[in-house]
Amino acid sequence: QVHVRESGGGLVQAGGSLRLSCTASGLNFDLYHMGWFRQAPGKGREGVSCISSVGIWKTYADSAKGRFTISRDNAKDTVYLEMNNLKPDDTAMYYCAAGRINWGLSSSSYNYWGQGTQVTVAS
Repeated sequence: QVHVRESGGGLVQAGGSLRLSCTASGLNFDLYHMGWFRQAPGKGREGVSCISSVGIWKTYADSAKGRFTISRDNAKDTVYLEMNNLKPDDTAMYYCAAGRINWGLSSSSYNYWGQGTQVTVAS
């Protein structure tokens, strides 16, 4: 059974930083591309960043470019999202997802999802 679990969310002041982590078990982690998504109250789910299975290719939403960095450690079955210069607009539930076939920032490209970790940025 596949489990995806996010951690590292919390409350931070605007301009601050957080590092989200996501571990996946029950799958061959280094065969999966991994993505981070977020959903703010009353809004749809938005793709934030994704990374290819061996970490060579990375993609960021325009809202994340220059502030967020995605990385992965396949030895630990873990993907990270380093978030700097956080803004109140970054407040959302952040989800991690694993996919095999088509990678990118579309949620339809992912097969397995975590329960999310809340990020709240105070102004």
